[in-house]
Amino acid sequence: MKTKRLLRNEEGFTLIEIIAVLVILGILAAVAVPKYFDLQTKAREKAIYTAVSEIKVRINQHFASRLLQGDTFGQITFNSSDIGLDIGPDFDVPSASWNYTAGVGTLSFVVIYPKGEANATVSNQTISLPKFSASP
Repeated sequence: MKTKRLLRNEEGFTLIEIIAVLVILGILAAVAVPKYFDLQTKAREKAIYTAVSEIKVRINQHFASRLLQGDTFGQITFNSSDIGLDIGPDFDVPSASWNYTAGVGTLSFVVIYPKGEANATVSNQTISLPKFSASP
């Protein structure tokens, strides 16, 4: 008899309250998940821009160093070992080239991020980014 009185006095959540909480969580998830994937896409793009900037800085340092040594623009060349194309474990820079013809220099290179997936091509200060998918 004592147990029946205890059960009557217990309070808890009703089914409607639980369903209302689940609906609210579902709405929050529906809004948050696309934003999360959008943030991933933006983060990948920013990572590529950072890698491109790193390569540009290294190339500029190489050219400045060569100019200080007395070389002219037409005499300056470089290869991968001159600037060091290793910019981290997630990136791959398979090639970089500098072409100086008739007073105009053209810089071209490719950054792959993550390795083996998306290519960002840089040619003469124009960056072509890959289209990232919204999936993880």
